[in-house]
Amino acid sequence: MKNLILCQIIAVVVLLTAGASGGSDPEYWPTWRGPNMMGIPAQGNPPVKWSESKNIKWKVKLTGDGSGSSPIIWKDKIFFQTAVNTNKKGKAAPKKEESSGRGGRRRFGGRKPSTIFKFNLVCLNRKTGNLIWEKTVNELLPHEGHHGDHGFASYSPVTDGKLVWASFGSRGLHCFDMDGNLKWSKELGKMSTVMSFGEGSSPSLAGDAVIVVFDHQGDSYIVAFNKKTGDLIWKKDRDEGTSWATPIPVEVNGKMQVVASATNLIRSYDVKTGDVIWQCGGMTRNVIPSPVVGFGMIYCTSGFRGSALKAIKLGRTGDLTDTDAIQWHVGEATPYVPSPLLYGDKLYVCSVNKGVISCYNAKTGKPYFIKEQLEDIKGIYASPAGAGGRIYFVGRNGVTYVIKSSEKFEVLAVNKLDAKIDSSPAFFGNEIYLKSKQYLYCIANSK
Repeated sequence: MKNLILCQIIAVVVLLTAGASGGSDPEYWPTWRGPNMMGIPAQGNPPVKWSESKNIKWKVKLTGDGSGSSPIIWKDKIFFQTAVNTNKKGKAAPKKEESSGRGGRRRFGGRKPSTIFKFNLVCLNRKTGNLIWEKTVNELLPHEGHHGDHGFASYSPVTDGKLVWASFGSRGLHCFDMDGNLKWSKELGKMSTVMSFGEGSSPSLAGDAVIVVFDHQGDSYIVAFNKKTGDLIWKKDRDEGTSWATPIPVEVNGKMQVVASATNLIRSYDVKTGDVIWQCGGMTRNVIPSPVVGFGMIYCTSGFRGSALKAIKLGRTGDLTDTDAIQWHVGEATPYVPSPLLYGDKLYVCSVNKGVISCYNAKTGKPYFIKEQLEDIKGIYASPAGAGGRIYFVGRNGVTYVIKSSEKFEVLAVNKLDAKIDSSPAFFGNEIYLKSKQYLYCIANSK
């Protein structure tokens, strides 16, 4: 495992950073998808096999709905976000949803709720699963509904070990210390999401900045706040409709950038000024997957009503659309919700939201295998992860496939939990944390 990760680190020309000082330590999983937002722990040998009766260290019942909020970890603390229905009546929901603001009718999203919700940041003890603290950042009636597959707390927090930042989008961005004391809050506005599908782009850390993308059917923007004080660093308008991709920081030639993938353009912003360094078209609508970085390239994907995977060379400036900065690309079987995984020299992607996966050589785009079936998985929202020379694909029906990291498709295990899982897995040393709609599991090999 150490050799595999070391090879990857050596090969990566462009260094990625999530802004967390301990990102390479096994005691940290500080962001959605862990160190550097890549879905790879620094080290460890997590379990290959588990079930409801095997290799479960602990399992705790959760309060409220935070099915899309993936857990993050700093030493002995686990953080995630929830929305708790108080069942207190608010304003009655209208019979018809209003138009989106950018044209088109809302047909498939959820109705505007009629009850008040509490929006909470939760901290659990990593060793036991016991509650340490739970803080309500807002208690109100949401102004619009959400897609039936997720809820009002689909964001994931981020930490640097001193502070924790939790964005609830329309319910604001909030900064706490590790003991649950509120340090500052910022209002972001109210989102009007396409078809009332809901919100979910998590914040990112880039040096001393907290970056938030606020793409919706109104006035979209990207904003950077000072992580300690909440002071505005910069704010830039964006010509984008609703997107859900979390921005990813990347250091190129000594300069910190943050890349935000979206429907009209993928854009890279200077973290200090907010100026656009480069941009590139070619994604589909409704962009959800976040990019990954390696080998001097950034890999961007989307898969709604079309397919797009682009390996874009970093270090360029200006408009890169249809230029030789596109090192290679794929136009089939790319993901709608799950982000790609770069593990060693292999790039793994799902096909739309199906249990169908492909693997490419990340340097050249050469396919190792295409559209292999994970037959027991009934849909995937969680982004895959790599650890111990293995790849973990977590299905919405609680089934996790563990496959060998190899040029050939080889299944090592198929594991089943009695749970609906949409959030991405977290890793800590030799442990895996899977968060379902109702439970959080700590999975570890029994001694």
